[in-house]
Amino acid sequence: MTLSLIDSSLISRRLVAFAHDLVALALCWYGAYWLRFNLYLPEPFLTGAHQALIIVVWIYAPVYWLSGLYRGIWRYASLMDLRRIILAVGLSALIVAVATFMLAIPLVPRSVLVLHPILLIMAMGGSRFVYRGWRDQMIYGRMVVEGEPVLVLGSGDAAERLLREMAHSPDWSVVGLLSGESARIGHELRGIKILGLIDELPKWSEQLSVLKAIVAMPEASSVQRRHAMEVAVQAGLSVLTVPSLEDMLAGKVEISQIRQVQLEDLLGREPVQLDDRGLLAWLGEKVVLVTGAGGSIGSELVRQIAQFKPRLLVLIDLSEFALYQIEQEFLMHSPMVPMACVVGDVKDAGFLDRVFSRYRPLVVFHAAAYKHVPLMEGENAWQAVRNNVLGSKCLAEVSQRYAVEKVVLISTDKAVNPTNVMGATKRLAERVLCGLQQQEGTCFVTVRFGNVLGSNGSVIPKFREQINRGGPVTVTHPDIIRYFMLIPEAAQLVMQAGLMGQGGEIFVLEMGEPIRIADLARDMIRLSGFSDDEIRIEYTGLRPGEKLFEELLTDSERTLPTPHPKLRVAQAETAPEPDWQLRLAIWLNEPAPATSNEVKLQLQQFVPEYSPQLQ
Repeated sequence: MTLSLIDSSLISRRLVAFAHDLVALALCWYGAYWLRFNLYLPEPFLTGAHQALIIVVWIYAPVYWLSGLYRGIWRYASLMDLRRIILAVGLSALIVAVATFMLAIPLVPRSVLVLHPILLIMAMGGSRFVYRGWRDQMIYGRMVVEGEPVLVLGSGDAAERLLREMAHSPDWSVVGLLSGESARIGHELRGIKILGLIDELPKWSEQLSVLKAIVAMPEASSVQRRHAMEVAVQAGLSVLTVPSLEDMLAGKVEISQIRQVQLEDLLGREPVQLDDRGLLAWLGEKVVLVTGAGGSIGSELVRQIAQFKPRLLVLIDLSEFALYQIEQEFLMHSPMVPMACVVGDVKDAGFLDRVFSRYRPLVVFHAAAYKHVPLMEGENAWQAVRNNVLGSKCLAEVSQRYAVEKVVLISTDKAVNPTNVMGATKRLAERVLCGLQQQEGTCFVTVRFGNVLGSNGSVIPKFREQINRGGPVTVTHPDIIRYFMLIPEAAQLVMQAGLMGQGGEIFVLEMGEPIRIADLARDMIRLSGFSDDEIRIEYTGLRPGEKLFEELLTDSERTLPTPHPKLRVAQAETAPEPDWQLRLAIWLNEPAPATSNEVKLQLQQFVPEYSPQLQ
């Protein structure tokens, strides 16, 4: 019953619109005559107009109906509707002109045949857009006025689309635009004035009593977007942004899906360009094994690798809960990806042998590691050695026995001139793979990068938790700086480096400019809607093993460019002497040293550049 009522209503609206257009057809027909004869219509031509109108109606009416003019809704009239009108009227006018000539219809001036379609397009199109404007004003006018005032940063296509969609929202009232181009100042975009430059935001926000700003410039460079966001944050405004250009082009989101600015936006990293064809040829239809698959980097590697259609993904992690989480994620969102989840310890050579014997992986990504610097400095130092060094050694040797094509080790900038156990163990793992590379067979590649934003145990989740508690936010030192990149970016570059590696290389990722941790904390406080007075920053002093700054290369290393702009190759030292591996194996299988200081001093024998902090 309800459906029939809806259908009846729709048909009625279409018939009303059809009748309107027929009336407009007739009025414009006589109007064309009226204009032709300078606002006076002689009697003979008036009679001719009456007679010709019958033919005109019989030609126009079916063309109107068949051209889809009445599928659209007047309230949402658009340029597409205007295009349909022009095509329908143009076709009909052509047929009328031919019919007039073929049938020798008298008293139809040629100028009328030209004037009539012009007037008709203006009447039909104009009435629809006038109706849309009137309805929008009636429905949304009061809402827009009453909405929260907001400034939009940007004056391009994205800003125009945003204004168009926000016009229907009761929540917002755009009071002005700010542009990155001085030439646009004073112009208008959909009736909203471009007030000034983005750098003038503090002045305009105070003048217009605005508390929120929307950054609508996804087409701009990452540097420009980051600058706009930083200006808004420093002005003390609540900052929102539109989705990325990539997401909009992919059809994932609409521009109206405004979201809160995240710290990732302020980082301003450009998207990674991958060799998709090369990665598909490398990973497609192969068994790929990932250790530490439940961690931040490991789980993202799994997500990225899955896009290149491996025959089987083998996931290893010591944490059954972490494996359960990534397994459930794929079961929910990507159930077609073939996957085997194996709980186990990479230090257990027998366990690895069984896994490799069963699944026969051809590509291995080694992300399993203990990475928390202060936690590994004290009584856990020997466990860091065993996990990061012995685990890497066992995995590499098993990979060689089972003819794995390539092993990619995830390393860190803390491995460069290390001052902590974690960094020294990762540096030692790099040397282990370098030594094994001298043997034929498996290709070993190392990828070294800095911190990833939001990884498990990093400063970002810690700061977020402290802010939620009301502060203070603790920073070790006011001058401490770190390199940061996004987790997806890191995982993508690891894969790209793995594809490019031929064996023995240490790839260094382009990390951009280092970020002062105190500034990071301050930005997070402001993005959370608090001022520096409401949540203060407290400096606690450097932790054991912590540097003021990290390095990506040792003093003896140099880098060479690669075809990828975000990857460079470090030319490391030559492989260790032949008995080095044997001495290392003996040490790793000895009982745990009595103290952490003993661990550090023994570790220094294998990593000469290590500067231990003895306790």
